[in-house]
Amino acid sequence: MLALLAGRGALPDAIAAAQDGDVVICALESDPPNRLEVDLWFRVETLGSLLDQLKARGVDRICTAGAIGRPQIDPAAIDAATLPLVPVLTAALQAGDDGALRALIGIFETAGFRMLAAHEAAPGLLLSAGVPTAVQPDDRHRSDAARGAAIVAAMAAVDIGQACAVLNGQALAVEAMFGTDWMLTGLAERPDGQGGILFKAPKPGQDRRADLPTIGPETIRAAAGAGLEGVVIEAGGVIVLDQPGVIGACDRMGLFLWSREPQG
Repeated sequence: MLALLAGRGALPDAIAAAQDGDVVICALESDPPNRLEVDLWFRVETLGSLLDQLKARGVDRICTAGAIGRPQIDPAAIDAATLPLVPVLTAALQAGDDGALRALIGIFETAGFRMLAAHEAAPGLLLSAGVPTAVQPDDRHRSDAARGAAIVAAMAAVDIGQACAVLNGQALAVEAMFGTDWMLTGLAERPDGQGGILFKAPKPGQDRRADLPTIGPETIRAAAGAGLEGVVIEAGGVIVLDQPGVIGACDRMGLFLWSREPQG
């Protein structure tokens, strides 16, 4: 049986909807999912008890999906089952996003659960390589995509994001802790007009069982509002929610979507 640790956003809904059998929905009290009905609420301080509850329900696989904040641990609220995990949890909360996710995956695997990536739990979330839109990228966009890939790789060294906007080889904006939509909203106010691409890809060497970058129709609308000409994602590395809706939004707004094979 699968347990889905659901955060905010549309991705948990898509994974839950793709399941044929039963799925146990779990959520942090501090970060409830948008629409899903939660079976098990928990806090970081009771994570050990949650693992025991999942085992009692016959869960053997876990998938994490959706945005989750970084909560503070209340020492007085730690229960007995979670006490042995405190050193790992404390280190995870002090680490960057990648380190925190690796630590969380390690806790689940040590407890005997198999961790599933979102696209393993819900096949069909990844877009095949190619350009499914009416508008096609030109040589300028291809050059900017290569530059975007280099920028995201450089960002990975300091663990600050998985997306950037590029025009004529120059970085217009880079994603930080507030996410892609926040970056694009700020970019919409730029004084220099139109042009450029949004490039989005996982960090090189990233554990793809958690935190793959995601786009959806809202991303396309935000990119259009920011004056960009297209969206480039790494094929096999970026989740595309509502693929018909994404492609349709691109066609309506005159943007291209390029699912680009990783280079080198």
